[in-house]
Amino acid sequence: MTPVQKELVQSSFTKVEPISDTAAELFYARLFELDPSLKPMFSGDMEQQGKKLMTMLATAVRSLDNLDALVPVVKRLGERHVAYGVQTGHYVTVGNALLDTLDKGLGDDFTPEVKEAWTVVYGVLSSTMIAAADEVQAQ
Repeated sequence: MTPVQKELVQSSFTKVEPISDTAAELFYARLFELDPSLKPMFSGDMEQQGKKLMTMLATAVRSLDNLDALVPVVKRLGERHVAYGVQTGHYVTVGNALLDTLDKGLGDDFTPEVKEAWTVVYGVLSSTMIAAADEVQAQ
């Protein structure tokens, strides 16, 4: 992840935050469209789930300049997701839903460079979560 990619993710997210409720709705609609089998994992209030998603994304985006603080948070998130039944392959689906959501939410501002930056950042975050989940499952 380069400094330019961090900046692209951070600056593009400032455009998503004002529409965070809509972005969360778009995300979950797309996620369940891509993989309907994931829907039963979300039995609670989807509005609250959307707020949690956007809060976690905001925290991650703001913390990209301080990975030493972010990595432990992301690891704990990955560990918790094991209990929800999340499997490694689900992270690809989530990534695709995230990119589709950003494309819709940012419109013309979702340039190829912004897409690549988000792809790299999501890859770092998801691989950290997967590694933490693998450790939990190996115990």
